[in-house]
Amino acid sequence: MPEARAAHAGPLLDVAGLHVRFATPRGLVHAVRGIGFTMGREKLGIVGESGSGKSVTARAILGLVPRPGRVEAERIDFGGTDLRGLSPRQWRAVRGRRIAMVLQDPKFSLNPVMPVGEQIAEAYRTHAKASRAEARDRALAMLEAVRIRDPRRVYGAYPHEVSGGMGQRIMIAMMLVPEPELLIADEITSALDVTVQMQVLAILDDLVTQRGMGLIFISHDLSLVASFCDRVQIMYAGRIVEEARASALSAARHPYTRGLLACLPSVDEAERAELPVLKRDPAWLA
Repeated sequence: MPEARAAHAGPLLDVAGLHVRFATPRGLVHAVRGIGFTMGREKLGIVGESGSGKSVTARAILGLVPRPGRVEAERIDFGGTDLRGLSPRQWRAVRGRRIAMVLQDPKFSLNPVMPVGEQIAEAYRTHAKASRAEARDRALAMLEAVRIRDPRRVYGAYPHEVSGGMGQRIMIAMMLVPEPELLIADEITSALDVTVQMQVLAILDDLVTQRGMGLIFISHDLSLVASFCDRVQIMYAGRIVEEARASALSAARHPYTRGLLACLPSVDEAERAELPVLKRDPAWLA
């Protein structure tokens, strides 16, 4: 893996002119409208309201947009590999092994009739030639890496026997056990309480930094992304309307970003009776 990562000197991911459209009885729906971005081995946050195109963008990169969706792009280059039009066999060498994705709710991602440890071991054996014993040891090491107490006990537990926070840690372990170069985290903290959110983000930050990976962190929580990521992209109606360093997000200029920031409650403004309502401008779609 280190050799493969050192072989490509350009951006880790380079996307240009990405469009995603869905044919519906009411006409064509433009979910993603010609966006483009590049990223290296960094933490890139993508923020926007529900329906802004965040998750569809991630699925388009991984070739997971279902029919009747149609994906078109001028360029989707990942570490020197053109991801447009890969065959199913070529995709199997990319998904999981080079790019992994953690979804919002682990209950819908984990097999309910299989112990979680065996699922992690299976993910490792799918992408590496390893014996069952080696895969088990690797799974136990990953459970320990995501700070799960008593990993041997949890290895044999079923998904319904673990909490939401532990389930999300298990999913992170499963996605990172093949040592991918890029991890896409799609709303992984939205169903967790604040304290568990911080624990999961701390684990993710440590693992991504230690492994020299890239991370696309998708969320609707602007303040959370600003505190966790290196760069932030704001999506509105399928477009990236603004990009900024996370540390400079408070100085954003686009009215949509300013509106989102203004809608955040603050303990320093106890006298404010009501939160402002975001006013959208049709010109933002131009």
